[in-house]
Amino acid sequence: MSEAHDDGNLLLEAAKPKLKPPRRYQVVLLNDDFTTMEFVIEVLQRFFAMSELQAQAVMLKVHHEGKGVCGVYSREVAEMKVRQVNGYAREHKHPLRCQMEVV
Repeated sequence: MSEAHDDGNLLLEAAKPKLKPPRRYQVVLLNDDFTTMEFVIEVLQRFFAMSELQAQAVMLKVHHEGKGVCGVYSREVAEMKVRQVNGYAREHKHPLRCQMEVV
């Protein structure tokens, strides 16, 4: 009878779901040949609450390496930031592009 009891415990252990932390997404700006450095700095300060020095560092990374990370967020927040930045760039006639990537 104790064997059946042990099997029951094993089944309960096997049935427990393993919880994974939610995926995180980095929001990145992509380089282009037309958007001004000043506009990129404005976007980084406005939408990502960066100081001027932080924004300059990310802007230079975008300029020299082709892309720069603006921040890491949940999926919903990352999607919102991408929409906001891309919309703001279009409103101001800049081809600046923003996207999200799984971390």
